[in-house]
Amino acid sequence: MNFSQKMLRDDALKGKVIVVTGGGSGLGKSMTKYFLELGAKVAITSRDLDKLTKTAIELESETAGICLPVQCDVRNYEEVENMLHQVIKTFDKVDILLNNAAGNFISPTERLSANAFDTIIDIVLKGTKNCTLAFGKHWIDSKQTSATVLNIVTTYAWTGSAYVVPSATAKAGVLAMTRSLAVEWAKYGIRTNAIAPGPFPTKGAWDRLLPGNLSEKFDMAKKVPLKRVGDHQELANLAAYLVSDFSAYINGEVVVIDGGEWLKGAGQFNILEAIPEELWDQLEMMIKAKKNK
Repeated sequence: MNFSQKMLRDDALKGKVIVVTGGGSGLGKSMTKYFLELGAKVAITSRDLDKLTKTAIELESETAGICLPVQCDVRNYEEVENMLHQVIKTFDKVDILLNNAAGNFISPTERLSANAFDTIIDIVLKGTKNCTLAFGKHWIDSKQTSATVLNIVTTYAWTGSAYVVPSATAKAGVLAMTRSLAVEWAKYGIRTNAIAPGPFPTKGAWDRLLPGNLSEKFDMAKKVPLKRVGDHQELANLAAYLVSDFSAYINGEVVVIDGGEWLKGAGQFNILEAIPEELWDQLEMMIKAKKNK
């Protein structure tokens, strides 16, 4: 047995309907795949319908499950409501919301425009608020007896971190919302928890954050006491447990899965202090070039 193996029994999520924001790629896709393997029906959302559709077809083929792609910009509350209505129309209900959609910039804060800062706040904090509020209102109004919200945060939500200030600010807000609603909405049968992952490399996100050979120069595994980065199945195992009925008494908890990284040195990106101004200029041009492709 090893850390890349599946943890729960095959029917652990049978009968559950789950919505995963940002489910078309990366960690969202990995978690969605495991939910499907455990018997859940899953709706995945993002702004890119083509990517969602390809992912849904791929995952259905691999798991024999049912995966519904729904286009939605979580920054827009009306789109979130429409997405929720589509999910209910297709599956008759929804049991679990996984707020996974995110965005990030690695940059000295003084180099960011107000719009760049707002973009991250809008996706991470406002988007999570929009989805949580829409789903929570539905569950409460329909008198659904049990539901779960799982938020993906980060360890620098409570430590802060240089060079990712918009993300740290937004994730801190999501963390506060997680703990607050765990108390306020428990009376409605709604559990609210969070996961704070350490380094779990994904092709798209890490290429945007650390383009070129920067990922080699700033090896995140070196900051982790276990001397490795996370495996996607490890995160999927934890997420599946926290949205399953096996965790029915866990509420308001934030589970760190980072190999001890934050305890070793708070602030995931503080190592970027070593980057000189000239390299920041090169990094900025590389990111812009990759974005325009």
